[in-house]
Amino acid sequence: MRSIPPRTWQTFAIVLILVGVFLLALGGYLAPFIRTTLNPLVSVQEWLSTRYLAVVEFLTVPRDVASLRQRNAELEDQNAQLEAQIIDLQSQLREADVLYALLDFARSRPENAYKAAAVIGRDPSPFMHYVIIDSGSDDGVRYGMPVVTAQGLVGRITAVTASASRVQLITDPSSVVNVRLKNEESEVQLVGSITGDLTLEMVPQDVAVTAGDLVLTSGIGGTYPSDILIGQVLSTRKVETDIFQTAAVQPAVDFTNLQAVLVITNFQPVEIAPLLPTAVP
Repeated sequence: MRSIPPRTWQTFAIVLILVGVFLLALGGYLAPFIRTTLNPLVSVQEWLSTRYLAVVEFLTVPRDVASLRQRNAELEDQNAQLEAQIIDLQSQLREADVLYALLDFARSRPENAYKAAAVIGRDPSPFMHYVIIDSGSDDGVRYGMPVVTAQGLVGRITAVTASASRVQLITDPSSVVNVRLKNEESEVQLVGSITGDLTLEMVPQDVAVTAGDLVLTSGIGGTYPSDILIGQVLSTRKVETDIFQTAAVQPAVDFTNLQAVLVITNFQPVEIAPLLPTAVP
């Protein structure tokens, strides 16, 4: 018989050993040995992994931070632009609402001719109540013409240039408007004040004035057209010993936020000049 070469015996022995180790491993007999052997290797691997990640973070974080800062700046710029656009759109919407309201008012009173104007300034004096509008004599605006908004009476033109006019508000201390109460036939006077408050004066004691009564222009005196809303009564002051009673009035127009107005251009106010004696020839 031929003898088996030693290399074959070695190979066979190695195979047997590997099969035995595999079987022992399957049976769980080598688990303590594997843990003891592999734990140091796992620890070394974890140490190397943490150091590698630290190096990668050190090299990439500055670039990431710069990128994030740039992106943040871009987003902040976009946000500022969007906020500016929102503010602009809100302003345009408010202006459109005002213009639509003025248009509706003009349509509701077709007997009058109107000139729309924007409020471009206010009188700086705390003792007078005036606004400046961007329409003047070139636009057909004349002295004494009434000025209104969709809410009610604003005042009248008291000075005119070619391209601008000054409007005396009904809250001015020197303003006097002949008015009437919607529920009463009696005509009374509405006067302004330094503080901007409106007061009904010369109200007879027998006239029933209650809070909430609407106040309208009477048309008497020829200064303003009739039946333009002014506001409503807030409170009354009645003293039995006085000849007349008074009442505080809440204006319908928000004078602090005037943006646009309508000038009634076909109304000719009556100017009553004192009679002068004629010379005898």
